[in-house]
Amino acid sequence: MSRPPPLLPAMRRSLRKAGLIWIICSLCILIEAALQLGDAGLIPLPRLRSTVYEYAGFWPGLMGPWTPNYPLQPYTMFVSYAFLHGGLLHLVFNMLTLVSLGAAVIERVGQRGFAVLFTAAVLGGAFGYGLLTNAPNPMVGASGGLFGLAGGILAWNYIDRFAAARRLWPVVQAILGLVALNVILWWLMDGHLAWQTHLGGFVAGWAAAMLIDPRSQKAPNSRDPAHDGPETATAPFPGTGEDGRKPLAAHESATKSR
Repeated sequence: MSRPPPLLPAMRRSLRKAGLIWIICSLCILIEAALQLGDAGLIPLPRLRSTVYEYAGFWPGLMGPWTPNYPLQPYTMFVSYAFLHGGLLHLVFNMLTLVSLGAAVIERVGQRGFAVLFTAAVLGGAFGYGLLTNAPNPMVGASGGLFGLAGGILAWNYIDRFAAARRLWPVVQAILGLVALNVILWWLMDGHLAWQTHLGGFVAGWAAAMLIDPRSQKAPNSRDPAHDGPETATAPFPGTGEDGRKPLAAHESATKSR
C-alpha cells in the first residue's frame, strides 16, 4: 500500500490554491489594523472600536427584545462578528489557526467545501452563543469558525477510522483536549471566554463535514503501522491520527459593552 503524501507538501499545495483563506485573513487584518490605529488616536474617530463592536459584533440581546442600530443588524451580526477581534494577540492566534486548519480542510474537500464548512461553523457559533449565554456583552472573533474546522477534521478522521476498523479513542482524545483547552482559557480569562461559540461552531462543523464528504478516504482493509502496536497519541494534535494537523490555538473573546 502506498503511503499518504507528507503533511507539509500537502499543506503547501492547499495553501497555493487557498484564495478564500487569504481573503478572510486579509479582511480580518485590515479591520483590526484600522481599529488599532483608532485606539492609538491616529484615526480621528472617537470610540472607533466600540462603535464597530456596537454595529458588527454579535449581541445576544438582539435575538430578543433589543432594538437594533439598523434593520438588518439582527441578521448580519451572525456573520460580521467573525471578522472582528479583541486585539492583536487574538487576531494572530486566530489567523495562524485559520491557515493551518483551513489548509487541511481544503486538501480534503477543496475551496467550495471549505466555504460551506466555515460558514456553517460561523453561524453555528453565533447560535451557540446567543442561545447559551446569559451575558449581555457582545462577542467577536473567528474562532467559532475555527472550532468548526477542527470539528470537521475530527469528523472525517472518525469516518476514516471507522471505515478502516481502527480504534476511535484518538478522536475522543482530541475532543477531550479541546474541552480541556476551553476550561484552561476560561480560567485564565476570568470567565471572559465565549465557550458557547466554540461549542456551537464545533457541532455545526462536525455536522457540515458529515454532509459535505461522508465517505471514507481509506480502504476498508488498510492498516497503519502504528495500529499494530499500542495505539497512543502520536500526532502533534492528539487524536487526529497520522495527518499531524496542528491544535486549535485560538479563542473567542467576549468583549464588554460600552
